[in-house]
Amino acid sequence: MAIISKKIIKDIFFKTSNILPKPYVNYLLFGIILVILPYIVNGSTLLTIGSVIVYAIAALGLNLLLGYSGLISLGTAGFMGLSSYFASYLTKDLNFPFFASLLISVFIPVILGLLVGLVSLRIEGYYLAIATLAVAEILRRIFEKFIAFTGGYVGKTADYPNILNVFMLDREGTYIILVIFLIVIMILTHNLIQSPTGRALLTMRGSDAAAQAMGIDILKYRLIAFALATLYASIAGVLYVHFNELTYPTIWNLGLSLNILAIIIIGGIRSISGTVLGAFVVYSFSDLILKEIPFIGEIPGLSNIIFGVLIIVIILFYPQGLIQIFKNILKSIFIRKDVKASE
Repeated sequence: MAIISKKIIKDIFFKTSNILPKPYVNYLLFGIILVILPYIVNGSTLLTIGSVIVYAIAALGLNLLLGYSGLISLGTAGFMGLSSYFASYLTKDLNFPFFASLLISVFIPVILGLLVGLVSLRIEGYYLAIATLAVAEILRRIFEKFIAFTGGYVGKTADYPNILNVFMLDREGTYIILVIFLIVIMILTHNLIQSPTGRALLTMRGSDAAAQAMGIDILKYRLIAFALATLYASIAGVLYVHFNELTYPTIWNLGLSLNILAIIIIGGIRSISGTVLGAFVVYSFSDLILKEIPFIGEIPGLSNIIFGVLIIVIILFYPQGLIQIFKNILKSIFIRKDVKASE
């Protein structure tokens, strides 16, 4: 555990001294845009966008696991739920500070994620997906039955974060915390995938045999992959419960895990920006855009049908995700500029 932690910390922060390259600037500009939104949108829209940010963080972890390691998990919702209940219990019942609660609420699911990583050495592919789904379903049943800890079907409440027992945040302040977490995680994820650890995970995705021939420790990097995916999901769970002030069992189901999987497929596998874009499409496109179109919004269910058709079209014609559309648009713009300059 100590060896893994030291390696991860080194690889995540190895480029922080070079903080001005273009990807970092883009992430920071994106964060500034998100921070401005509370001043120009209404409360319900802000709630939707905040939820999108939470799911984007969880999806970034799954993208590391599936996109870079080639390992699939359907247990994301379970780990998010577990961390949300711990965060609620620690802050609401035991009066723990927000950051102390965050550390504990994340640590416990990560240990469970490491155990799942050990299981991944024995099973792969669909069997691993079913195994992680089983873990998530066990957790969901625990959420339903351990009423003293979880509140059962009624759920458990939480307050907005209290920072250092000095700053009691409101919804807008908590939203800013969500944005900060998202941008920091995007930057650190960028560092990680550009590091030796990221290259090792990608090699392992191609072939375990080839990775072992290159001296890559399969056990070590599978544990790292599952630990990171669980870490991201757990952070997302903690942020969810503090932003929405409630957690209950029916949220943390298979549908949520599949939606998070859909995020990275629709947005773009092995793409940080694509993952965030996919989260916005899956969790806000229908509510914020399609339902606002007069004819579509007036017919119940029509926006969902159109959204489903759009998703099918995207998968058929852009299997690399929506991010590829933006890359093609930018490429065509720059090509036209070059042609005009040469004329």
